[in-house]
Amino acid sequence: MHKDTKNFQTVSTLDELWEGDMAEVVVDSHVIVLVRPRSGTPRAFQGICPHQDIPLVEGNFDGRVLMCRAHQWTFDANTGRGINPSGSRLAEYAIRVDGDDILIAVEGVEPLFANC
Repeated sequence: MHKDTKNFQTVSTLDELWEGDMAEVVVDSHVIVLVRPRSGTPRAFQGICPHQDIPLVEGNFDGRVLMCRAHQWTFDANTGRGINPSGSRLAEYAIRVDGDDILIAVEGVEPLFANC
């Protein structure tokens, strides 16, 4: 039996993060944008746009796509993959839902940044 060795920390609850919502949380100095896409499954990504260090929580989230406010870089909220530009990506954090609690582990994850 495999035991999960990551240190998960509670950051929110399902009651606080409704479907279609986003929130910024900080875990061990990692700025994270917590999203709950229309699929209903919470996801956690780096909270800073890889383009120019803009907090993603200041952008728009329509339940499917996360858009940075500064230059309209867009990301798929289920995968973190870049939509525009397609070569971009958000680093994703491990997430677990335990009852109503949303937990995140940050070990081994480093934010990604574009070379522009």
